Amino acid sequence: MTPEDIAKLPYRPCVGVMLANADGHVFVGQRIDTDAAAWQMPQGGVDPGEDPRAAALRELWEETGVPAELVTVEAETPDWIPYDLPHDLVPRIWKGRFRGQEQKWFLLRYKGRDDQVNIDTDHPEFSEWRWLPPSELVGQIVPFKRAVYQLVLNAFEDRL
Repeated sequence: MTPEDIAKLPYRPCVGVMLANADGHVFVGQRIDTDAAAWQMPQGGVDPGEDPRAAALRELWEETGVPAELVTVEAETPDWIPYDLPHDLVPRIWKGRFRGQEQKWFLLRYKGRDDQVNIDTDHPEFSEWRWLPPSELVGQIVPFKRAVYQLVLNAFEDRL
């Protein structure tokens, strides 16, 4: 695909979840599909007709085993935040139908215990997980998503 072809593609609608514990630390998981350091917060596509908040709670459950009863929705980004995939990834991800994603992010406060997090889900996305202080978050993320993570951190920092 040429850069011009990629520029014509739409963004995939997606939600992201910043799950924060009582200490204000943030959940990150290491992607299971790579050996490289690729930590991220839970995220995933919004199904047609699905409310973004419902999608965020569904994605949280699907990726971490954390049910909606163990979180409080504290905030959401006012706007959708887009990011472009590196050009070499576009043909390999989502069958080349999207140039990247535009994401609505939600800050969820975790009310459970660490042993209630279960990344061994039906379709695991993470090989391991941990709580990170917000100050360490952006540096642990794959480079092409760092600007998005900084915007999300800025949006929610007063609540962490």
